[in-house]
Amino acid sequence: MGDKAQTHPGAAGRAQAADHPQSVRNVVLVGHSGSGKTTLVEALALTAGAVNRAGRVEDGGTVSDYDEIEHRQQRSVQLSLVPVEWDGIKVNLLDTPGYADFVGELRAGLRAADAALFVVSASDGVDGSTRMVWEECAAVGMPRAIVVTHLEAARADFEEMTRICAEAFGADDPDAVLPLYLPLHGPQAPDGHAPVTGLIGLLSQKLFDYSTGERKESEPGEDQLPLIEEARNRLIEGIISESEDETLMDRYLGGEPVDVKTLIDDLERAVARGVFFPVLAAAPATDGSRQGLGTVELLELITRGFPTPLEHETVRVTTVDGKPRELKPCDPDAPLVAEVVKTSSDPYVGRLSLIRVFSGTLRADQTVHVSGHGLADRGHEDHDVDERIGALSTPFGKQQRPVSHVIAGDLACVAKLSRAETGDTLSAKDDPLLMEPWQMPDPLLPLAIQAHSKPDEDKLSQGLARLVAEDPTMRLEQNQDTHQVVLWCLGEAHADVALERLRSRYGVQVDVVPHRASLRETFATKAAGRGRHVKQSGGHGQFAICEIEVEPLPGGSGIEFVDKVVGGAVPRQFIPSVEKGVRAQAAKGVAAGHPLIDVRVTLLDGKAHSVDSSDAAFQTAGALALREAASDAKIHLLEPVAEVSVLVGDDFVGAVMSDLSGRRGRVLGTEQTPGGRTLIRAEVPEIEIGRYAIDLRSMTHGTARFSRRYARHEPMPQQVADRIREEERKAS
Repeated sequence: MGDKAQTHPGAAGRAQAADHPQSVRNVVLVGHSGSGKTTLVEALALTAGAVNRAGRVEDGGTVSDYDEIEHRQQRSVQLSLVPVEWDGIKVNLLDTPGYADFVGELRAGLRAADAALFVVSASDGVDGSTRMVWEECAAVGMPRAIVVTHLEAARADFEEMTRICAEAFGADDPDAVLPLYLPLHGPQAPDGHAPVTGLIGLLSQKLFDYSTGERKESEPGEDQLPLIEEARNRLIEGIISESEDETLMDRYLGGEPVDVKTLIDDLERAVARGVFFPVLAAAPATDGSRQGLGTVELLELITRGFPTPLEHETVRVTTVDGKPRELKPCDPDAPLVAEVVKTSSDPYVGRLSLIRVFSGTLRADQTVHVSGHGLADRGHEDHDVDERIGALSTPFGKQQRPVSHVIAGDLACVAKLSRAETGDTLSAKDDPLLMEPWQMPDPLLPLAIQAHSKPDEDKLSQGLARLVAEDPTMRLEQNQDTHQVVLWCLGEAHADVALERLRSRYGVQVDVVPHRASLRETFATKAAGRGRHVKQSGGHGQFAICEIEVEPLPGGSGIEFVDKVVGGAVPRQFIPSVEKGVRAQAAKGVAAGHPLIDVRVTLLDGKAHSVDSSDAAFQTAGALALREAASDAKIHLLEPVAEVSVLVGDDFVGAVMSDLSGRRGRVLGTEQTPGGRTLIRAEVPEIEIGRYAIDLRSMTHGTARFSRRYARHEPMPQQVADRIREEERKAS
């Protein structure tokens, strides 16, 4: 690599539909917020000739981060696709947000890609969340390379950054993370910083000078060769050690020269197999020139070293009723299997579905089967419908460039699929299939909302439905206990974007209100009550009297009703009426308006009238009896308790455990896990962890994860219960 660079004219860089999977590369860019992913994508598009010298497409917009919300927030908040062409290969660059709140967009990008570029800032280093994504890629064997950016920053040191990357990403084999090029520094500035003006190819031993704005190749001087000898020898040994040729290392160590072509071929195989991870440097051009530093080398690596879609591991496919189905990997002539990896709304085109075709060929005007299963818990109902494919296009900034078909291995956009949601499978109408969905993070930050006005109320449900259809990392909950509409998000930034999209895209203004936990009530002591409902106002009257006893039961018992009436004091036909009245009152609550649980209600005695007693009268009497019993008893306010599991780096275990204790949590135990992490299990009142997704991220610098699930309700401490009752009284 580094000896076959080509300068492509602008038109050549504008990628259209591919004709064979062999000529496609799908690459996702990964890195923390501010590492320079979007800038790098635009620099690659400029080098490939896909944009003009100002980095703009024809409409004047940029190729990435063109959403209005991204402009206002000055950061990526969604996955974007930028297709370019280099050396006859279509390269689909998938730019992902770096902020942790938008990890769902990152996971979608990983699903659609066959290889990953990890973008690391020379001024910021490698953060914990980037390491975690690296481990995810390693678990599935995804090929990866590392790109160091921001080399223009003061104190930027490529060699030191390479060492840090080797420590962070090469825990099993540091010699698998090595640079392919070394930076070539220009004259030292007055502040002592020597800018990077070019690169030295370690394998080709060529100099690539970018100082004039165009890439120029030359031979290194005699004084420069010793500077690269050590790095070159280490790179060659690293490549050979990952080679499948067992005799190559012996030949090399024995002094036998190894030609550059053999080394490059071995390097490309090692990168494609996901066992060697080259480090490169890149920087956008600052003078409006076409080629940014390192962009040619990076495009060469992508097109020659990254795998084709033919090498992508086949995703599990079944029929819609769950029967396994075997398909030939990435065959354009096989049955159609495509997946919606992203759904968005365009103000001019309407709903746009970004799809990756895994098998077969998708054509415009084709009728396909849309299957969506497995996300019912997030507000996505299972569905199987047929829809007609309208326009097919490849995105480029705000533009959509029409194409007639999309083959297996390629990505494109489909307009106006009314039912298709993110994660859905598209397949042939007469052969419906379903892909196993990718893993999505659980939204753990509750956002309780209500319509701002009556017009907003009319549009709210439709706006929310569209919002969760676009983003499966959101979960919509209609809480029957608190009567709140709750949108579960991944964090504050995720919630802010959701509210902004409701307002700007769907014209719905909402107010955020305090999120309420689903509280319960129970009797702390045994109590008795008498319900008397006697009325006479002409015609048939109402007559029902019943006497009950209420006693507390263990947690999880619910409401138990026992009939101990003797002598027919309450006629048999009215016993169920009393029970119905008791249960109805229990659902409404007896003290603070929260449902009553975990009690036994025993009907002991009562009276009836031969004419005036009725089902309705005894229902009312049962409810009155329960309320009277509560008036003379101590009532406990119960709060939901969650089982919380926190996976955290060992350095933060003490801080996390202390924080959980401060939230009235009970730590149940800890467990060591691979990678220097600890799994902490605890039980914590849900009222204390409403903002835990935000607090945990801040406490651990974004390196911890947690999950939660409901365990039970249990009595609240008296002082907390008093505070909650006072807050509810003021709110009412």
